[in-house]
Amino acid sequence: MDRIDVMLEPVRAFLVQIGAFLPRLAIALAVLVVGFLIAKAARFAVEKGLRAINFHVLTKRSGMDGFLQQGGTHIDTIGVLGVLAYWVVILAALIVAFNGLGLTHVTELLSRVMLFVPQLIVALLVLAFGSYFARFLSNAVATYCKGVGMRDGQALGRIAYYAILAFVVMIALD
Repeated sequence: MDRIDVMLEPVRAFLVQIGAFLPRLAIALAVLVVGFLIAKAARFAVEKGLRAINFHVLTKRSGMDGFLQQGGTHIDTIGVLGVLAYWVVILAALIVAFNGLGLTHVTELLSRVMLFVPQLIVALLVLAFGSYFARFLSNAVATYCKGVGMRDGQALGRIAYYAILAFVVMIALD
């Protein structure tokens, strides 16, 4: 009998570990499913909220939407911000799920990624408002130069546009 107990002891220990792990796995999967649903709702809310305040008009006039279309994307800036909101929630759900499973290294890595996403959102907002302001100032310079009779008003307006846009990009990258 002792020989059978010795042989079955590793199997019992293995089954005890599985019994302790399965509830944590089930909770982690539930957290991921709920996180996925919340992420879909967050993406919907961000996109609808930004469209309600006419942010898409600003991004269209600033040229960001045209830039994205030239790059081959089929979504506008609001869609990009919605996707970023989606991934913030997904990353948060992954952090909670992996933390519940005791995977601290994965949780730490995802936490570092999570700190990057809000900076990316702020950079996109700075670019949207900055490029809108650059386009406004470019048109103002060109109109003023035309009004006073300068021949190179369009060129000066374009130089003002690129100078302000370069400054905005430096701010956004900082």
